[in-house]
Amino acid sequence: MAFRLYEPARVIEERGDGYLVAPHPAPLKEQPGLLGSILGSRYSLIGTWTEDCYESCLTAFDLMRREVVLVNTPEHIKYVMVTRHQNFERKSPQMRRALEVLLGDGLFISEGETWKRRRPLVADIVHKNRVPVFGRTMEEVTLCFAQGWAAKRKDEEFELTAAMAELTAEIISRTIFGHDLGAEAARQVIDGFSSYQKHIDNFNLGYWLGWDEGWPIPHGPVKNRAAKMVHGVIENVVNAHLAGGGEEGSMIDLLVKRRQRNPELELDVEALRNEAATIFMAGHETTAATLMWAFYLIDRAPWIEAALVEEIARICGNRNPTIDDIDALELCKAVIGETLRLYPPVPLLPRQAREVDRIGEYEVKKGGMVMISPWLIHRAKDLWDDPNHFKPERFLNGARINPFAYIPFAVGPRVCAGLNFGQSEAILCLAILIQKFKVTVRPGYRAEPVCRLTLRAAAGMPVMVEPRARAA
Repeated sequence: MAFRLYEPARVIEERGDGYLVAPHPAPLKEQPGLLGSILGSRYSLIGTWTEDCYESCLTAFDLMRREVVLVNTPEHIKYVMVTRHQNFERKSPQMRRALEVLLGDGLFISEGETWKRRRPLVADIVHKNRVPVFGRTMEEVTLCFAQGWAAKRKDEEFELTAAMAELTAEIISRTIFGHDLGAEAARQVIDGFSSYQKHIDNFNLGYWLGWDEGWPIPHGPVKNRAAKMVHGVIENVVNAHLAGGGEEGSMIDLLVKRRQRNPELELDVEALRNEAATIFMAGHETTAATLMWAFYLIDRAPWIEAALVEEIARICGNRNPTIDDIDALELCKAVIGETLRLYPPVPLLPRQAREVDRIGEYEVKKGGMVMISPWLIHRAKDLWDDPNHFKPERFLNGARINPFAYIPFAVGPRVCAGLNFGQSEAILCLAILIQKFKVTVRPGYRAEPVCRLTLRAAAGMPVMVEPRARAA
């Protein structure tokens, strides 16, 4: 047998009549040690947690020259993300360094005055009141996308993660840049983002050795080229709008108009580009991952699939679901809500302390690391009944969910600005595609959830689709 320095955790999945234990890495019995932690984290950021982390707790562990405080109780999550959010607003050096070339000072990794100036601007652009307008684009793109699925053979296997990324990238491209972007430019943005994320390194040795800002990452020609692909397209669109062209009502159009009304925001071409890139990344990747996991869970739980098809038929009849149906599609909403609980797109929310602080019994040093994990708090066995089961009914009948125990979009002042946009998009895309197609995962395939930046399946998601018979 070949010697291996790191063995990925065994994946647990169980199915029975009326229940599904969603696939997840088996918790470790004991800490993996320094080398195991480093190698394990480079393989997946969710595979090295021990059993005692899967319940609400406040604890700390050492990694090299750093102490990491794991904040895994609703009470202390509220303290970090709300009560003391100004002290813990900084993303980790690993995340900042990994994304700085692509996003610059975009909202996702900005802080301080820059974040304060731009947060209201971006929040207004993706506000829930604008969702009905953008919803027409979601409908149009998804129906066009469905035509491609309708042309596939029944036995034609394809990779679902890439397909969902293609769908959500087209939606976000049109809502940000407008319908006139063009297929070639849209593909350049999509390919640039995909290439950049594929080569991200989420372990910054300098930080763990004591440098509070971490070490600069040598991004290399591949990532630099990928970032330039994205930046080139976005800057062309921004410049067109600044010159009086571009599509009215697109997100970039709204950003440019706000710049003209409020010069104090200091939104130059680079700032506009960074915010557009941030919105694209957040709106494209996270929704694609959510839809991929939702289809996997539905395939493994045929009783849920039958109920979904029945609900859509009852609400929509034989017409296509629209953005106006979302509130009535309660089970569709619950399925997306439960998918986000089991597979939060960003499973770890590391924060760096600006100043010395105290969380419970633990002192956090200046520059120290605080780790909040949606992956862990969503599966805490003392907070959720059957925490690893796929049970959309948790979100039905006006269920009251603790907002600090369910944080797929973070919480507090830095909650994701595009929360309503992303949820509405996921619900609508799911409803349209489930109404039209049965999606079947390759028989015998078991997904392994892994995280390097967002939560994906290690070997992708091989599926086939078959059109559903619909009433005349």
